[in-house]
Amino acid sequence: MTALPPPGNKRLGLVIDLDTCVGCHACAVACKQWNDIGAYGPLNDHDGYGAQPDGAWLNRVHSYDVVTPEGDATTLHFPRSCLHCENAACVTVCPTGASHKRAEDGIVLVNPDTCIGCKLCAWACPYGAREIDPVEQTMKKCTLCVDRIDNPALPEHDRQPACVQACPTRARHFGDLGDPESAVSRLVEERGGQALAPELGYAPTNRYLPPRRRRQRAGDTGAPARLDAHGFEPDKASPLLRWADRLLSR
Repeated sequence: MTALPPPGNKRLGLVIDLDTCVGCHACAVACKQWNDIGAYGPLNDHDGYGAQPDGAWLNRVHSYDVVTPEGDATTLHFPRSCLHCENAACVTVCPTGASHKRAEDGIVLVNPDTCIGCKLCAWACPYGAREIDPVEQTMKKCTLCVDRIDNPALPEHDRQPACVQACPTRARHFGDLGDPESAVSRLVEERGGQALAPELGYAPTNRYLPPRRRRQRAGDTGAPARLDAHGFEPDKASPLLRWADRLLSR
């Protein structure tokens, strides 16, 4: 099995704002496009235009119906990708060392040349962040676009993940979450950013910023609704949203 490196001071990752994500899937499309030609690509598709298309996507966006405290129906968009955990179980179960974690910045990667497609890492990941390539039968996952952020030939403003660059509402932020003074760490502190299921012990690096509570409508004299920490009514939410909301509330 593969050993994890000692924890480092630098932890590169994403901060995703659930308040401003509009579910446009620009992040998913940009990720697919860049990683088709990147160092860890291609992301193959099978029967892409047929009746049963299949393929590997490193970013996915899930959408849930929700009722706000004001009684308005709305949609919460929940982007999902690898969280680059400090205690990454996907790494420790890998029998070939293909799944590994970079000591210098905490990014979790898969070496396509040594991956045997056994799927142990996918079974170990509690966040569903890994996908098998239907053509190569090797595991694919978010790399934080290391072939962009490590490329000294690119100008500084281009050395960030493709999903961050593509987001039209700037709901995605990239930086060093190990540095308490970094822009992303300050954003997490100001907005109460949360990790997914921290009680599992994997210490994910990525953080989600919860939706802001909407202002109460004038003239509303009804009894106050039971609200969660994010200002939503969990009793009126769909089962999938309640699942995501419970993870974000811990």
